Amino acid sequence: MSAHPPLRRSRRDRVIAGVIGGLAEYFGLDPRLSRIVYVLLSIFSAAFPGLLVYILLWVLIPQED
Repeated sequence: MSAHPPLRRSRRDRVIAGVIGGLAEYFGLDPRLSRIVYVLLSIFSAAFPGLLVYILLWVLIPQED
């Protein structure tokens, strides 16, 4: 069983607040591709309020040390 590091907002892969970069690091994904998917999902899905979710994650996920 491998332990994940704690979920944190990224300082290295940061565009606005580091939320998507931190999620990408946590799940082992490419940060650029993750941002593209997030933006496309936000634009094309009426059931996914992307900006609201991003702001909520910005508040809830702590900054990387």
